[in-house]
Amino acid sequence: MKTLSSRILLIAVFLVSIKATSQNNPNPGYWQQHVDYSMEIDMDVETYQYQGKQKLVYTNNSPDVLDRVFYHLYLNAFQPGSNMDMRLQNIADPDGRMVTNIGTKENPIYESRISKLKPNEIGYIKVASLTQNGKPLKYDVVDTVLEVELATPIKPGEKATFEMVFSAQIPLQIRRNGRNSREGVALSMAQWYPKLAEYDFQGWHADSYIAREFHGVWGDFDVKISIDRNYTIAGTGYLQNPEEIGHGYDANKTKGPKGSGEKLTWHFKAPMVHDFTWAADPEYNHDTLQVPDGPMLHFVWKDNPETNENWKKLQPITARLMQFFSENVGKYPYKQYSVIQGGDGGMEYAMCTLITGGRSLNGLIGVTSHEMAHTWFQFLLATNEGKHEWMDEGFGSYISALAMSEISGRTSANPHLGAYKGYIRLANSGFEQPLTTHSDRYDLNRAYGTSAYSKGAVFMAQLGYVIGEDNLKATIKKYFDDYAFSHPTPNDIIRTAEKVSGLELDWYLMDFGQTTNTIDYGVTSVEATDKGSTITLDRKGLMPMPIDLTIEYTDGTSENYYIPLEMMRGEKPTPESTTVLPDWSWANKSFSFGIKADKSKIKSVTIDPIKKMADVDDSNNSLVLSEDGELKQQTKIKG
Repeated sequence: MKTLSSRILLIAVFLVSIKATSQNNPNPGYWQQHVDYSMEIDMDVETYQYQGKQKLVYTNNSPDVLDRVFYHLYLNAFQPGSNMDMRLQNIADPDGRMVTNIGTKENPIYESRISKLKPNEIGYIKVASLTQNGKPLKYDVVDTVLEVELATPIKPGEKATFEMVFSAQIPLQIRRNGRNSREGVALSMAQWYPKLAEYDFQGWHADSYIAREFHGVWGDFDVKISIDRNYTIAGTGYLQNPEEIGHGYDANKTKGPKGSGEKLTWHFKAPMVHDFTWAADPEYNHDTLQVPDGPMLHFVWKDNPETNENWKKLQPITARLMQFFSENVGKYPYKQYSVIQGGDGGMEYAMCTLITGGRSLNGLIGVTSHEMAHTWFQFLLATNEGKHEWMDEGFGSYISALAMSEISGRTSANPHLGAYKGYIRLANSGFEQPLTTHSDRYDLNRAYGTSAYSKGAVFMAQLGYVIGEDNLKATIKKYFDDYAFSHPTPNDIIRTAEKVSGLELDWYLMDFGQTTNTIDYGVTSVEATDKGSTITLDRKGLMPMPIDLTIEYTDGTSENYYIPLEMMRGEKPTPESTTVLPDWSWANKSFSFGIKADKSKIKSVTIDPIKKMADVDDSNNSLVLSEDGELKQQTKIKG
């Protein structure tokens, strides 16, 4: 049972505000829209329905006159016949969290659980009224999108005030949002309110909610949630009324039953975010931990003797993760961050994450690391996750792997080998689609997952191979400094890398990020000459790369070589002991160079021995010679 003092401390003890942050994007002519939300929510925990009032002040910072707007009504996806339901029924490998296998393991037949939801189990948001500056508006609901015809166009630089009355129901089926999860969390409130769609230099982004993630408008949130007094709320924003929440709470009295009728109103404010999420349950535990020179961490989880100890052990490790990301990407700008049990896996949100909590300690650490990494890669660097999901999942996976490697103490020449292997399997499978594919348009869920997580992580890790690890570290920090609190695009990360390294890198983004061209280089031959030996390499794949190469000699010594790529117009930094060879132009499929050593002295010639290059066939990446200098074998590089 919570004491009065713990209830008052819950989530955010005092109002804390971050420095007012405007968009920080250096691109000439860049603009982004702004929203200010005020919402009053009355939650009925027995029916899982709530009534809402929303006031939204929208600032049109674009150069365009807007004659319509769109809202996302995400909860409408949880209805039979919705686009999400139909996608589950038509894709070959549907999300296992939302289907039931009514066939066999060998011959599965998947049935969408959404298709079976009853009226009191579906999700919905129903708009009762909507006005613009006091004038009623016409609107249509199309799946999960509210199409709104404006009474008066919004000119560049103008503000418009929209006021909406709505009602909603939380679905029984959990997918980020939902009620009564498998772990018993009552309310996971993600994508729960009418959310204005983003309008940017590409126009409106009013995608139906089918499967993937989100794109939102930056702004300030002021949210009041009235809920049964027995429930504890955790989520986005700073709690404004801790004393009021504690008022009238008898710490020495056992709580009444769920739905006792008395309600408390929780008041939150969240400055400069692009989403607002919360979760609520009558059996939440709550701990706090202050990160030195960082935010207050909040841990909110279901009381469970089997997992409580793991949640306790998670806390100091989460503080170390926060410090790692702040040091290696950019300082976390808010005064709190919450790890909350809820949802159906792990999902990042504003100033918090929802994760499933019935995990081993290592499982808790892993999911927390990944979701916290998303605070930087996608929340603060708010890419469009529908169009550039690999910049979210991939970059988050990249930096999370580094964090886990450091915290675990397990050092590796390449801590991203798992991502490389996953991408290479996909590239050789015949199912790969380019990273320019919209996240809902992948033919297979597994192809989406490998592309977004693995290939996206390889994009960043391999960039370190191309420009040098120190340049990559500087690139990540500059990328954050230049683009936090805005909506960066793929070109922004590659231009940042160009500015840091001084190298031309448009080819890298184009080939690896916009096509399915693959990397495949091989060591073709080692030939004896009058002056020593000649080594020949071949490019077999369409994608060009600079080459790191190591020659091992029979006396146990080795030499490192670097072959620059002509189109880079420069070289990455290399140690003085590395021999830099002439440029290799992409149009030439072969490259030969000579060394003074006799062929008989050469033990092996290996391309990229630490496997930082995503070569899709490394069976020809190393030639091993016998003692008499003849070819002994061509072998894969051990990862």
